[in-house]
Amino acid sequence: MTKAQPLLWQRPGALHLSSLPPLSLYVHLPWCLKKCPYCDFNSHAWADPNAPLPWARYLQALRADLESSLPLVWGRTVHSVFLGGGTPSLLPPEAVERLLSDLRSLLPLLPEAEITLEANPGSFERQRFAAYRAAGVTRLSVGVQTFDERGLQALGRVHDAAQAHAAVEEAAQHFQHFNLDLMYALPGQTLAMLERDLDTALGYAPPHLSVYQLTLEPNTVFAKHPPPLPDQDLAYDMLDAITARCAGAGLGRYEVSAYARSGHACRHNLNYWRFGDYLGIGAGAHGKLSFAQRILRQVRWRDPARYMEQALAGQPLASEQEVAAAELPFEFMLNALRLREGFALADFSERTGLPLGVIEQPLAQAEARGWIEREGLRLRPSARGFDFLNDLQALFLP
Repeated sequence: MTKAQPLLWQRPGALHLSSLPPLSLYVHLPWCLKKCPYCDFNSHAWADPNAPLPWARYLQALRADLESSLPLVWGRTVHSVFLGGGTPSLLPPEAVERLLSDLRSLLPLLPEAEITLEANPGSFERQRFAAYRAAGVTRLSVGVQTFDERGLQALGRVHDAAQAHAAVEEAAQHFQHFNLDLMYALPGQTLAMLERDLDTALGYAPPHLSVYQLTLEPNTVFAKHPPPLPDQDLAYDMLDAITARCAGAGLGRYEVSAYARSGHACRHNLNYWRFGDYLGIGAGAHGKLSFAQRILRQVRWRDPARYMEQALAGQPLASEQEVAAAELPFEFMLNALRLREGFALADFSERTGLPLGVIEQPLAQAEARGWIEREGLRLRPSARGFDFLNDLQALFLP
């Protein structure tokens, strides 16, 4: 990043934002013990399991990355931090403490800021989660995926069922706010098998549950060698069972894939879905930053070694570009329509800087098809709209 760029993004443009949205920080920690065959995230299996990961150099690169980005966010308070990956729980607790100290020294974090760390049971050690809590992490997201031994093997996970149980028990002991990640429509999975998974997960009384259908993403092992998956009708039945069981356990479906007790929704993810801003640092991290008259997208270098080299040289960005005004309605709806609560019409203009007239036609089409509901000046997806969410969002494509 050059010194001229902050001034570049402040120049007059096509948008007119009356105020800037809340700002979050995403930190990407890219390494895993093993690359899962379904995963299309920017994660990298560490080549030599006997050699230590280069955390010291990586933390230096993260700090340099953040320092070079500060002119773009001067004076803005950070509401939440998310340490994602990869497998962030490979990072030793003392390194997490140092990272959070660096963040607080450079950015004005809210005193009550939500700080989430993703954890994998395969990297779990007794008292490790307690040490993360002492280091300043306030919310843990445990990537269980399934408690079924055969399901874990089919997914290529590095942990077994016993480790999954131990990790969840430890998370519940040390964190008031924690999340369990589950997947459904797994290879060979039946509705009865899913019900058993839900029995186990809900038995831990998690305050938050994230549930994702297994899909075959491009450039993954599963895309090249597809396993036998349940058909779409069975997948729909599974999702209906998940929603009903969660509701019975006091977990409301506040987003397409997220269920939570009152007061336990993920604030960091809510900021994404409400089209807030987020600064992304780390290998391959994406970011969205708003200015008075434009919105900027950034992407960091994807390869960890190249990222460290470039960030330490003051050039962490692989690319950045202004979001075209014509693309903003779709970008906004891609996020906001995932929420059960929907959005206030005023939020659209406030977050995009565009007049409401640009979405009148697709909103009318969505309403005619029964995909959205109006309540005063608020809009939200109907139950049918949730079922046809991709089609609903596509109405807003440029």
